[in-house]
Amino acid sequence: MKDFLNNVLENNKIKFVMRTIFYFIVLLFLVYLYSYSGIDQPHFIYNEF
Repeated sequence: MKDFLNNVLENNKIKFVMRTIFYFIVLLFLVYLYSYSGIDQPHFIYNEF
């Protein structure tokens, strides 16, 4: 079982897929944090005139 797991983790295609999934999750987390912080476009100062 340990040899099988090592062989799977050494496969370049599987490494690529796992890294892609990891970076996608990190990107989604960062987008979530940005939207959760409530940062919106600042109001244009001359809109009130």
